[in-house]
Amino acid sequence: MNDSSSVAQLAATLRNELDRYPEGQKLPSSRALVAGHQVSPVTVSRAIATLAAEGLVVSRPGAGVFKAAARRNAGAIGDVSWQEVALSADPTPAAVDPGNPGSGAAAVLATLATSPPEVIDLNGGYLHAALQPERALAGALARAGRRPGTWSRPPVEGLTELREWFARDIGGPGGALSASDVLITAGGQSALTTALRALAAPGSRILVESPTYPGMLAVARAAGLRPVPVPVDADGVRTDLLAEAFEATRARVFVCQPLFHNPTGAVLSPGRRGAVTAIARAAGAFVVEDDFARRLAHADAPPLPLPLAADDPNGVVVHIRSLTKAASPSLRIGALSARGPALERLRASQVVDSFFVARPLQETALELIGSPAWAAHLRALANSLHDRRTAVLTALGGAMPSLLPERPPLGGYHLWLRLPDGTVESAVTAAGLRHGVAVTAGGPYFTAEPPAPHLRLSYVSTPGTGQLAEGARRLRTALSESVPASASPRRPAVGG
Repeated sequence: MNDSSSVAQLAATLRNELDRYPEGQKLPSSRALVAGHQVSPVTVSRAIATLAAEGLVVSRPGAGVFKAAARRNAGAIGDVSWQEVALSADPTPAAVDPGNPGSGAAAVLATLATSPPEVIDLNGGYLHAALQPERALAGALARAGRRPGTWSRPPVEGLTELREWFARDIGGPGGALSASDVLITAGGQSALTTALRALAAPGSRILVESPTYPGMLAVARAAGLRPVPVPVDADGVRTDLLAEAFEATRARVFVCQPLFHNPTGAVLSPGRRGAVTAIARAAGAFVVEDDFARRLAHADAPPLPLPLAADDPNGVVVHIRSLTKAASPSLRIGALSARGPALERLRASQVVDSFFVARPLQETALELIGSPAWAAHLRALANSLHDRRTAVLTALGGAMPSLLPERPPLGGYHLWLRLPDGTVESAVTAAGLRHGVAVTAGGPYFTAEPPAPHLRLSYVSTPGTGQLAEGARRLRTALSESVPASASPRRPAVGG
């Protein structure tokens, strides 16, 4: 039995035994619990902590552990009908309305939801615990806790050493960036929020890829911005349409994911890389480069292109990089890089929002990236992502080859499936849940009506490839029930 199951089992046993205790009675000592239940002192300590967190026991240092007083029922809720008026006085932005199924907030919440144990999760956006470097993270956290000054206030821009590391990581071997060009953020989503609020005025238009990450659309709409789509194909954003969009909208910001784009997996082609920056500069606009998947390349991926920011001396590109996707959803450490007056604008915006990123988390990140375990983890992750992608493609390809992209992505953690015309995405996702598999509808990835039905399949939220294969089998069953018999499957283009 592993440690977590031992703790859960002991906590359940003690929870049942508490029924025999009056309020305030002392529980047996830790030593007695160790002997009586044949478990380790650590297991006893964690089980007691579990009960304390549930409010069932109270630990009094030097005295022992006692049964807590019974929880009293909360008072009856008063008249909250006034809130309906207050919340409707000014229209709620669609992005932050959790009750609106088409809102950005609803789409983000869906990807953060925890699936029931019987449902195979092909929906999530973070590494399953089996893929996380848990031992390396634990060691980094322990070492960080012993660093002098760990609990003191950090510089508002972030620790210098961490900023220097990100500058080298983003700028490449040529050293295009320095620590003074970098701000440490609380993950990539926080960096996106800061960038869009700092660079675009409320009510203005910004250009976005179509399809694109719903979390970015939620941020933009919550900031009062108006996203305008620019289509993506197998080679990334259509630069001919990008130029036309800048001319038509006079937008001052374009948000893009040039590497392993979410959701299509496309990589911006060499011929378009320089064009994106040149078009934006000619328009007097910024490019916000969301480089979220840099550490999610698969084992069979070719050498990765440098970020757009690494070849941008003129400060056109504002770059976003994060450790979260490749490490753990709780390691919320990212970086914003920019040059010129824009950096001061970003810094001011971030300070107003959050003051600074917690120093213990920054110190933990420094310990992690500086250890040999980090490089070993990235190699293992690249192999695992390759194996998981292959497992899903194999499981789906035999029965539904027409749904698969012509160019399977060589990085990231998802597949973008083009469904037959006439398919109702909500019917597919509902059928999937009935058969025990959670998938993501494609509609929220578009700024307006989608040009075609899609699904996004994530392959990092399950324990292993066996569950992925079973999830694909369940999805095939769901599709057979929900795809119209008259629908004509066709080989999809990347963007729809």
